Amino acid sequence: MKRLAIWVFYAVGALAIGYLALYAYVTFTGRDLQPGDPIHIFRKPGAPDYS
Repeated sequence: MKRLAIWVFYAVGALAIGYLALYAYVTFTGRDLQPGDPIHIFRKPGAPDYS
């Protein structure tokens, strides 16, 4: 049980770090991130759409 609690603690910490990284990304890039918007990090605006 103690081992499970440690893994849950690490998972919550990793989730918090992920949210902080996303917040820093939005803050420093100046983008307005709305829920449901896809995150285009490596997509060039002028690239052709193959789908």
